[in-house]
Amino acid sequence: MLAFARETRLSETTFVQSPDDAGATYRNRIWTVGRELAFAGHPSLGTAVAEALRRGERSARYVQQTPAGLQPVEVELGADGRTARAEMLQEPATFHAMADPERVARVAGLEEADLDPELRPQFVATGVPQLVVPVANVRALERAAARDAGELAGLIASGNGVVVYLAVVGEDGRGRARAFFAEGPHVVEDPATGSAVGPLCAYLERYAGIDAITIEQGEEAGRPSRLDARVEDDRVRVGGQAVVVMTGEVTL
Repeated sequence: MLAFARETRLSETTFVQSPDDAGATYRNRIWTVGRELAFAGHPSLGTAVAEALRRGERSARYVQQTPAGLQPVEVELGADGRTARAEMLQEPATFHAMADPERVARVAGLEEADLDPELRPQFVATGVPQLVVPVANVRALERAAARDAGELAGLIASGNGVVVYLAVVGEDGRGRARAFFAEGPHVVEDPATGSAVGPLCAYLERYAGIDAITIEQGEEAGRPSRLDARVEDDRVRVGGQAVVVMTGEVTL
């Protein structure tokens, strides 16, 4: 699986397997080009769309099994057979260590004054921990540029996370975000991070009273995306549109 993921050179590659939990529809194994992830948001949504296409189901509700637990996923395929809407309930939110603002700003290529003065960086998980970093304004977000992969990896590892998720969100719940992670000696900007928008939503619900958000991400990476998230009881529902780019068959 790792060798195949390295061939794709995508942020994540998923492998659908038979579940070993009676409550699951299928097991989803998610890999970057360097390791297996316990959970990820966009690969979960995209995999559900691919599974609906394989089964020939226009509307479906699945339960995927990952190392993080069982996550319900809902899919509605468009009439064109290429577009879909997918949503999932992520794991109950857990709040972990705060991060030093000065260190976070330095790793992100910013000054400490560029971070939100009232909301401190914190590792939050709705499946896997992500470092949620509220920044002061859009100008600071656009200037962000993590350049040292070693420092970035060290910061992420300090909270057992996957990405540093910088975000600006208004009182209306609309905002922008950028995500950085390290793959070996390289810094990678992720164009869409469903496993981080869930933690961001949970964080904002706790500290700012905002329980539903719509996040634009990926513009700086040349691959714009839009993510929706809202709190439902003790979990966050994350969703968005998906587009089928290609289908094919691999012969081994």
